[in-house]
Amino acid sequence: MNAPLDAALQRWRELVAWVPIRALARRHRRRLLRHLLALSPGDRYLRYGYAASDAQTTRYALSLDFVRDEVLGIFNRRLELVAAAHIAYPPDAEWHDDTAEFGVSVLPRYRGRGLGGRLFQLACLHARNRNKRFLLIHALAENAPMLRIAERAGAWPEAMDDGSVTSRLHLPPDDWVSHTEEAIESQLGEWDFRFKHQAKQWQDWLGAVQGRLPRGLLGDDAGPPPADPPP
Repeated sequence: MNAPLDAALQRWRELVAWVPIRALARRHRRRLLRHLLALSPGDRYLRYGYAASDAQTTRYALSLDFVRDEVLGIFNRRLELVAAAHIAYPPDAEWHDDTAEFGVSVLPRYRGRGLGGRLFQLACLHARNRNKRFLLIHALAENAPMLRIAERAGAWPEAMDDGSVTSRLHLPPDDWVSHTEEAIESQLGEWDFRFKHQAKQWQDWLGAVQGRLPRGLLGDDAGPPPADPPP
């Protein structure tokens, strides 16, 4: 198979797997905390490298610096944060100025849909556009999904210590195309969130109106609302 066709197929796969992602700010801290607290002890162990308690998880969420770092999120139709990524930038002289670090979490029922990969892809773009040359991924050896994401992106294992793997991905330099792509992603993520917010307000209003109507007007077969569709 020739290179142009390979590139076209890869681009098609990316378009099919595209999911809107929104940049989070301090006003979304409560949503982020609810998302993190919904993770099981096992999931928190894979995310942080230890089974973080509710108190430790809360301290982590409250300590996030939304000015220095970036947090990206994927919302479902109920405006629940189902996946989130943290792009940490150098806080002090301990880090190299050309390196960012990536961490991600996805709620169990939304796994297997490529959301972690999408967040990783966009995190690479954001770090690249902030003049970072490398993205670090720290993962436990048993965290197979995260290791697969890093490997597929071309990251190489840099160190292994006490059952954890540190991989490093080399990022290409930024250009006008990468900045344009980030701007488009950001705008689409914002529009998607606003649309879901308006749709939820309408559904809440409709549910409140139906709740005040006599049962007979709704029909005897009126059942519970359908399950939440994919984000």
